[in-house]
Amino acid sequence: MSARAESVLVIVPTYNESVNLPLIARRLFAAVPHAHLLVVDDASPDGTGELADDLAAGDERVHVLHRSGKLGLGTAYLQGFAWGMERGYSLLVEMDADGSHPPETLPAMLESAGEPDARRLVIGSRWTRGGAVENWPKRREVLSRGANIYTRTLLRIPVKDATAGFRVYPAEILREVLTTPVEARGYFFQILLTVRAIDAGFEVVEVPILFREREHGVSKMSGAIIYEAMTRVALLGAQRLGRRRSPAAESSKPLPPGAVTG
Repeated sequence: MSARAESVLVIVPTYNESVNLPLIARRLFAAVPHAHLLVVDDASPDGTGELADDLAAGDERVHVLHRSGKLGLGTAYLQGFAWGMERGYSLLVEMDADGSHPPETLPAMLESAGEPDARRLVIGSRWTRGGAVENWPKRREVLSRGANIYTRTLLRIPVKDATAGFRVYPAEILREVLTTPVEARGYFFQILLTVRAIDAGFEVVEVPILFREREHGVSKMSGAIIYEAMTRVALLGAQRLGRRRSPAAESSKPLPPGAVTG
């Protein structure tokens, strides 16, 4: 049984994506006609926010949150999650505005997340079997693969693409993993929520996608975001290892482990 289409909210953070936003909106509604789109715009100087307002004025499926400046991907998603859960959406989707995440794969991801009694986070994965990237320089592919191997090893999780930003979260998972503050940007935001979902006993399913490099605009990835991810993954790995080795952890009933398929 598939998820009810009207219960799906796709959250798309934007900063200077005026060229890409109409294209991704058109592809999204072609793939999932009854989904809703929430654009979270960080005061884009290129007019993306105003363009989003125009889209919303002509289509009741489109909604817009305007923010005061460039506040970061993690906080954009957190605000989008809160907005969506307050309004009763049951499946909340993370998706980039630049076209790298294929909306055409979203129906399969929603189907998996919305199965009866499913308690799972669904990730659109580049590095699971069947996934691939297109138009990436070799250096960037090596960096992404290496970052995921590093994350998988230090955190002892079986997820092949923990840094991926194309995801479907059931509201049930978000209500549980967001009970404590999330202070993270970029890659580490995705990693942290993945770990929290697994530690809370939820399943993680990776659906293969073809990830295409953006054709328009400029990537927002920076050295600071990569550095944050590497250092905080190391710290989180040490914390998780310490909890496993502590007498209190050994004497307490363990949480059911998350499982990964894909």
